Amino acid sequence: MEKVRVGIVGGTGYTGVELLRLLAAHPQTEVVAITSRSEAGVKVADMFPNLRGHYDLAFTEPSPDVLKGCDVVFFATPHGVAMSMAEELVGAGVKVIDLAADFRINDLDVWTQWYKHEHTCAHLMDKVAYGMPELYRDKIQQASIIANPGCYPTSILLGIMPLVKAGAIELDGIIADGKSGVSGAGRGASVAMLGAEMSESFKAYGVGGHRHLPEMVDKLSELSGQKVGLTFVPHLVPMIRGMESSIYARLKKDLSQTELQAIYEAAYADEYFVDVMPSGSLPETRMVKGSNMCRMAVYRPQGSDTVVVTSVIDNLVKGAAGQAVQNMNILFNLDETAGLRQVALLP
Repeated sequence: MEKVRVGIVGGTGYTGVELLRLLAAHPQTEVVAITSRSEAGVKVADMFPNLRGHYDLAFTEPSPDVLKGCDVVFFATPHGVAMSMAEELVGAGVKVIDLAADFRINDLDVWTQWYKHEHTCAHLMDKVAYGMPELYRDKIQQASIIANPGCYPTSILLGIMPLVKAGAIELDGIIADGKSGVSGAGRGASVAMLGAEMSESFKAYGVGGHRHLPEMVDKLSELSGQKVGLTFVPHLVPMIRGMESSIYARLKKDLSQTELQAIYEAAYADEYFVDVMPSGSLPETRMVKGSNMCRMAVYRPQGSDTVVVTSVIDNLVKGAAGQAVQNMNILFNLDETAGLRQVALLP
């Protein structure tokens, strides 16, 4: 079959270069356009020397006419950019995969409240699928626009959803404690991200409200059919990439450790990119670094009524670009693992 023609809007950030890295190893795609207003004319390999020998492209100004010649366009851009171009691209038959938040929340009043931006594409929401294959694969196959999930929602929703679907936990007191490497803040210069500012330190942020919270509540409520109470506290850890989420919930069924393990193993038995580790395991971020894997373990500490799930992903791969490529594979009926079989890096 002919290769899928790929365009990338906003290719100079961490998710943009991660898309390029993954697509370089994809046997059925060709990146034909990559845009950047600030770096137009610069060779991709000059900005990202790890891609030397893989791409002869240069960054260009975004051109709708060029992008309409693609089969799929990834938006690795700030919020609001995909929304401004989606209608024209979808009208031309191009699939859109947005790695920002423009299409992640169904309730657009809630979206406006959190993103402080008028949503201009309400009429396109019926063409959107939330891009978490393990939960929405059938909808993804039929969609014109994919809302690629946030990194924290990926690790947390995958971690808690088997218990929600099993009706095993109370839905009014879920706690998610997330920790992310600094690449999650993006590639833009920031004093807070300087080595001397974040090294040898650990802090919470967004305690009063984080934009990923309504996204998670939206999906948990949709899939459970009930109102969900979620407390989410993200943290910044002094590493470049990686994310660990510890999720706490109250059991409403007296399930043993063995029964909890069985629920998780059954939920993800057919999922290539979710690894339910053996009972007693402690997932580490280095187990997934550079890969599209989510590894998790489930616990019932001290036989209490609290269940604890610990879930790890690479925030730039399964939490962003890798999941986006996985969604593209589903859209075009390709092998879902194509371009994504990288083994995690150790040490």
